[in-house]
Amino acid sequence: MAAEPSREWSDEQLQSDDLPKKDIIKFLQDNAAQSFLAEHKLLGNIKNVAKTAKKDRLIVAYNKLFESKRFKGTDPVEEVTEEMKEVKIENKPKETKADPADEGPPKYTKSVLKKGDKVNFPKKSDTVSCWYTGTLEDGTVFDTNIPATAKKKKQSKPLSFKVGMGRVIRGWDEALLTMSKGETAKIEIEPEWAYGKKGQPDSKIPPNAKLIFEVELVSIE
Repeated sequence: MAAEPSREWSDEQLQSDDLPKKDIIKFLQDNAAQSFLAEHKLLGNIKNVAKTAKKDRLIVAYNKLFESKRFKGTDPVEEVTEEMKEVKIENKPKETKADPADEGPPKYTKSVLKKGDKVNFPKKSDTVSCWYTGTLEDGTVFDTNIPATAKKKKQSKPLSFKVGMGRVIRGWDEALLTMSKGETAKIEIEPEWAYGKKGQPDSKIPPNAKLIFEVELVSIE
């Protein structure tokens, strides 16, 4: 059995707005027994759990984990199997309905315009920084963070976010994980992994639009 994990956050840190729900859910999923997670409805995709779980309930579960010491590896094998059966039966239809894009081939294509270092690739939850320009299939630019002049670019900052965590459209999350530092790529994203049937009226993206991005992966932290 693995060693008992130590508390990652104090009570004050848990209550802070700076601590996202996803971080608490990840900690619990990494360290709690399957039966504990099932009991507190914390099994499944972190993004989906975060949509339904209130932070207060996550804090209660976090504290209860250390009180009950029901850490990973403490479940009897039969019990775990039974819990997993129940969870699969309950969750599978919901997950399939909520995100049918999980099935089938990737909904994007990538063409390398400038090779990166082919050594440093981002991992899930790494912070990446990017310059980008997004266009529709007819060439209309709907978004870019690249300043008009090189001088302004030096004064500006590229877009930074945690990759693979659902902070951007799925096509970006998936494609960036295949890019190395310094790479520039053309990424063509199907509607299912972009903005789907709704589109983005504020950004002039129509429903069911295929999006084309030119993305430069500047740095990985």
